[in-house]
Amino acid sequence: MPPMPPITKALILACVGFFCASLLLPPWFEGLLALWPLATGNFQPWQPISYAFLHGSPGHLLFNMLGLWSFGSELERLWGGRRYLHFLIASVLAAAVVQQLWTALIGSPVPTVGASGGLFGLLLAFGMLFPNRQIMMLIPPMPIKAKHYVMIFGGLELLLGFSGGSGIAHFAHLGGMLGGFLMLRYWRGQPPFGRR
Repeated sequence: MPPMPPITKALILACVGFFCASLLLPPWFEGLLALWPLATGNFQPWQPISYAFLHGSPGHLLFNMLGLWSFGSELERLWGGRRYLHFLIASVLAAAVVQQLWTALIGSPVPTVGASGGLFGLLLAFGMLFPNRQIMMLIPPMPIKAKHYVMIFGGLELLLGFSGGSGIAHFAHLGGMLGGFLMLRYWRGQPPFGRR
């Protein structure tokens, strides 16, 4: 693997740092940065970004950082740091908006944490830009084309989101994919955006 590009490296270090801080600091630290549903009264304007730096467990952190390294590194090298960061922010914000709509619809008071929304945006972009690239799945360990990987994960997220009860923000993941898709369409001057 080539060296990790700077934005991806900084984001991974920031997420690891926030996770360590959440273990050492009182619970209010994480509560202040998590994405709270509007109805709880705990929502703050910085939370649609800050929630992406928090993770609920070492496994949550590990898999998100592995995905950020795998997909984000290549996209950052392709786009450059500035465009890559814009894309990630769009995915994280879209994930927050969709998750807020979903929690309002079902009346959930549970906050959301994790970089998964941004990661799913990166996953979608990787599948659209490198559709025939082979990805080695972890479970089961077999190669699969990126476009099929994205379709499978998107379908699973939709199915699991409606089944509910897992404690995972599936609609935040779908929102991240939507934000990434819209950002790519915007850059290309495709509907619903005008020519650029």
